[in-house]
Amino acid sequence: MIQEILIVDGYNIIGAWPELQRLKDISLEDARDRLIQQLAEYQSFSGMKVMLVFDAYYVPGLGGKYVQSKLRIFYTKEKETADELIERLVTENIGRRKQIYVATSDMTEQHVIFGKGAFRIPASELLVKVNQSKRDIQVKIREKPTSHRNTFDSKLTGEMKDLFEKWRRGQ
Repeated sequence: MIQEILIVDGYNIIGAWPELQRLKDISLEDARDRLIQQLAEYQSFSGMKVMLVFDAYYVPGLGGKYVQSKLRIFYTKEKETADELIERLVTENIGRRKQIYVATSDMTEQHVIFGKGAFRIPASELLVKVNQSKRDIQVKIREKPTSHRNTFDSKLTGEMKDLFEKWRRGQ
């Protein structure tokens, strides 16, 4: 079985998705949180391992890896760009039985990751995939039959239920 890994250029996606772009104009933190939430849901539904990369080039001391809702979130180190971190993650994760995808609309980055053996997913295509997974989740929820509990007494005849009830009451 091939493991699929999706590496996402966070700020590139925020700038490309209309909802997140509008939200960014109000609060960049809220836009980041919304992207994290959407990608965590997508990861859970799709089964892909998702890594989200944010550029912290101008923010000293923020670099590192965090996990939120089982989603791996990376902030670049001081003086490291998101592109450099993405390239490093591709190199570290490429291998047999692994398929790496990088979600970015940055053409230069797309060419570099192609050279390393990864595939690209433009921001618009990732948005389509995320929205489709949301629709698929809703369909699964609606299709789920009303669950009937599989209880012991549902298998008993009325006569047996009466007998057990008498025993329970000590009669």
